[in-house]
Parts: sequence; C-alpha cells; structure tokens
Amino acid sequence: MSKPTADHLPVVVIGAGPIGLAAAAHLVERGIEPLVLEAGPSAATAVRDWSHVRLFSTWAELVDPAAEKLLAPTGWVRPDEGTYPTGGDWAERYLQPLADALGDRVRYGTTVTGVARAGRDRIVDSGRDEQPFTVHVTRADGHEERITARAVLDASGTWSVPSPIGADGLPALGEKSAAERISYRVPDLKDPAVRARYAGRRTAVVGSGASAFTALASLADLAKSEEDGTHAVWILRRGIGAGTYGGGEADELPARGALGLRAKAAVEAGHASAATGFRTEAVERDTDGRLVLVAEDGRRLDPVDEIIVLTGFRPDLSFLSEIRLGLDERLQAPSALAPLIDPNVHSCGTVYPHGVNELSHPERDVYLVGMKSYGRAPTFLAMTGYEQVRSVAASLAGDQEAAERVELTLPETGVCGGAGVFDDPDAAQSGEGGGCCAPAATLQIGIGSPAPSGGGC
Repeated sequence: MSKPTADHLPVVVIGAGPIGLAAAAHLVERGIEPLVLEAGPSAATAVRDWSHVRLFSTWAELVDPAAEKLLAPTGWVRPDEGTYPTGGDWAERYLQPLADALGDRVRYGTTVTGVARAGRDRIVDSGRDEQPFTVHVTRADGHEERITARAVLDASGTWSVPSPIGADGLPALGEKSAAERISYRVPDLKDPAVRARYAGRRTAVVGSGASAFTALASLADLAKSEEDGTHAVWILRRGIGAGTYGGGEADELPARGALGLRAKAAVEAGHASAATGFRTEAVERDTDGRLVLVAEDGRRLDPVDEIIVLTGFRPDLSFLSEIRLGLDERLQAPSALAPLIDPNVHSCGTVYPHGVNELSHPERDVYLVGMKSYGRAPTFLAMTGYEQVRSVAASLAGDQEAAERVELTLPETGVCGGAGVFDDPDAAQSGEGGGCCAPAATLQIGIGSPAPSGGGC
C-alpha cells in the first residue's frame, strides 16, 4: 500500500493562540487540513496568562476575517467593534469559540519537542525537499508521538521566554537566586494575593515599553488607594525625554497614548521615581534580605522588596534545531522581515504589511508567524499576524498571486523619538539617537491598559 502524498498530509500549526487559530481558519478556507498543537489545556493559554490586561486594539482589529466566516454557522455574535477587550475577553469571547469551531483539528496538552524532515537531519541535502516533516510531540500524560506534516507554521509566540534583567541579555548576577522576589509579568493587582505582594512595598519596575507603563500606572493606583509605603522605582537604560512616555495624543492607538500619560502622571505625582541610564549588572541582598540593583557603572540603588522585569521576550528556537532557518543575527526574525522591524534602524511610521516572501526560510514550507516571526523585536499587531497567515495559506494552496497581494493597511502611530535598542542614556534627552520609535514601528497586543474612558467590553 502506497504512502499518502504530501498534499494529503495536514499542515501542522504550533500554538492555539490568535495567530495560530487564524492560520487554521485560513487553511480550512483554502481546503487544506490543519492540525493545531497546543501545549496548554485550552485555546489561547498565553493570552489567559494576561487575562487582566486590556488591549490597545479594539474588537474591530482583533477578529480575523476567515475566522469570522468559520464562526458564523455556530451562531457566534461579534462583540461591539469599538470596545477594547481584556485578554480574558479575547480568549473567552473569540479565541475559545474559534478553537471549538475547529473541533478535533485542535489538540490540547500537546507540546512540540522537535521538527525535522523525515529521515533527514539538518546536514543532509539529498532528497530533502521531497520529504515531509516529522513533528515530535509529548502529550500531557507523557506519551511521545511523531506526526507527519506537509508544512509547519510555528505560531507559538514568545511569551514563554521573557528577557532577563541583565543589560547584556543574560541574567544579572544574583537574578536567578532572587527568583522568588522577581516577576516577569504585569501584576494583576485585583488579585488579593498579588495585591498583598506589592502593597506597602517598594518595587523596581525594569523596562521602558508599554508593559512597564502598565505596571507603573497600576502601582500608582495602589499607592493612591490606601497603601502607605507603596512606591515604584522605574529602571530605565536611557534618560527621560519627549518620547519616553510614547505618543500621547498623537498615537493613533488612543488607549496606548493614554497609558503613557498615566505612567507620566505616576512619576510626576511622586508615586514612582526614575533611575535613568541604569544598565543592570547584578542583584544583591542587603543585611535585611531586601534586593539591591547594581549597575554596570557601579551605582547601587536603595533596596527594594520586589522587582518586576518587563524587558521583552525572545523566541524559543530549540525545537527547530534540525530545520534550516534563515534568521537575522540580531533579532532572530526571518532575514527578509528583520529590516522592516529592526528597532536599531527603523524610522517612524508603520511596518509594511508582509507575507510569504518575507517569512520564507531556506527550509521550504516552514514559517514562523505571529509574534514569533518578530523574534526579539519589541512590538506586534494582531492584524499583521492575520495578514501573514492569509498570505502563507494562499501560498500553500498554490495561489501565489493572492499570497503576494497586500490586503492590509496599518495605522501610523505618531510616536517618535528614542534611542533605538541600545538606549543611550543621553540620547532621549538630546532628541538624537540611533533609532526611532521602538514601539512605533509596529503596535503591541496584550500589554496595554487604557485610561478608564478608553472603553471596555
């Protein structure tokens, strides 16, 4: 009995988050069978981790067109397009229903541990492109399995690998030993246990993006409520300048602009103080067991009780070690995409919509999509991911004209200024620097909190 041809094999999609599920919907629309592998117990496991955080995008920008078509026969009702959902809203009102509509095309509790060409490690050239892929997985009960696939879309994101405190990209000295006092997530201060952790205490917030704004604003609200002694120390690798707090009223994402203004208000009201030009080298303990941050230049900050590290994320490439990827040496993003999103050099405006051409690798029919495609670049927009998977699905279906056609117009953000990735301490104050708008080149999902008037679901 002959083996099935590659065209009859499924396309494996890694991750049942917003982009992975949208990819599955586009594949179904194209008559291609997807198989979505999700490590967690439900759809959008990573999104649920920040369920308390409100997005910068409205519902109108968060629902993929192909996904909506798939949901229509189920009686699904689209939420009010002008409102801003939380991560929990997004998961429960859209992503889980979408996964349910896909049915047994989605497998939960399935962790991908490796991807390779059948019978070929990354060294072997002979017959490589004719071989299907083998996707190695481990199920929740420990059972191991190999799945054969015609193509692989990795939409696993970067949420599982937060960047450390260390300014050199590695954990600071003492960071690991202080792990019980360090968090790498925006805290949910509505949770009584989390609130108790930070109430009446001094907390260092490390980072300069929207996540840090969210944490600063939340801690300021806690300080204003009833908690004497609650104070945030904002650790910045650059100085404070006109662009430090984002685009404000010029930002075409009003919720994000409002968030930056709330962070600014927290500093001006004295609920947060800033340590600028501070590149962390070590985390030490004082005689009372409190944490002391030490900079590369030898500066030591006053002790803090807790540290919140919000310095971005990076992709887990370990299970792709036998696949030939073409990645930029800085961002770990596809080589053709990296110049569009590199915060070292990207100027103000918006990243160009892109698709299969920018996402292709030396290994044919493997694509990193969604946030993972951006590697270490700091920001991402859901609509960008939806356009990516529309293009990739069209290419896999043999419709190259549709794959190369742009079907998305992205908003400009009106955010300018900054010093690129290096964060020269003087650049922000002088208005000069190597790059422009690290958060402006693209837009971020999942780490914003609009002002109360920003709208809710």
